[in-house]
Amino acid sequence: MTSTTFSISDLAREFDLTARAMRFYEDMGLLQPGRSGPGGRTRIYTGRDRTRLKLTLRAKRLGLSLTEAKELIDMYDSPRDTGPQLEKFLCVLADHRAHLEAQLADLQATLAEVGEHEKEARALLAGNRKVSGSSTSKSKK
Repeated sequence: MTSTTFSISDLAREFDLTARAMRFYEDMGLLQPGRSGPGGRTRIYTGRDRTRLKLTLRAKRLGLSLTEAKELIDMYDSPRDTGPQLEKFLCVLADHRAHLEAQLADLQATLAEVGEHEKEARALLAGNRKVSGSSTSKSKK
């Protein structure tokens, strides 16, 4: 039975990453490639590493930190009982949802304030045009 392996450039290309990003994920403990070649300089990634990378990038898209991603992904390495894993995932998602909803509320408040300032500025501009238009017509008489 042969298992598929990947080089750093294979995975970097597949997931549109740089080799530097791949090494950073390795330093964070998210990936654990084997080593080969002189001095163990060549990284050999397995299907497990590919899956962990895919999950890491998914967690990033959700806005999770790499530490949160690692905690969740590490939990799935021991699939005896998925209950605690799913509970932890739900807690992380709930926290993240609350954070995003707070950001959304802040953005909506800021947009409302911008709208009020625009309205005031347009009213002032319209008032200035009327004043300058009437003074121009008086000076022409």
